[in-house]
Amino acid sequence: MANEENNAAAEANQPEFGIQRIYVKDVSYEAPKTPGVFLKDWEPELHMDLNTKASRLDGDHHEVVLVVTVQVKMKEETIFLIEVQQAGIFLAKGFSDEEMRPMLGSFCPNVLYPYAREAVTDLVVRGGFPQLYLAPVNFDALYQQNEQEEAEETSETQH
Repeated sequence: MANEENNAAAEANQPEFGIQRIYVKDVSYEAPKTPGVFLKDWEPELHMDLNTKASRLDGDHHEVVLVVTVQVKMKEETIFLIEVQQAGIFLAKGFSDEEMRPMLGSFCPNVLYPYAREAVTDLVVRGGFPQLYLAPVNFDALYQQNEQEEAEETSETQH
């Protein structure tokens, strides 16, 4: 009996992570040069920006929003502009603050990115353009780079 209680107590202290819901929070699509662009040779230049936001919903639930902005230009003219805010609610219980930062800043965006890629591709095709596949992203490297930049900014302001 005591052994079962010890096992239950040990399990209660174990970190727990779960995906509660994945959803599109906001979508924007603009194609200002249609239909004329369809009569031109297709020579696109792709520009992509990524941003993440995380907020605590309650004690153990967090919302993470991955913002993917895709702009395609031809000769300095914007052909289409897409912004997808792909979001998720994640349960993260029993993790230290030190463990939570990379989970919310890297792991969760990594979970959300395939959904955002699919949404962007779908919008491009529905807009009448050739399929667009966004390249994979190394969120771990982006997170480390962001942490390093923040540390450098902090040390500069303290000196």
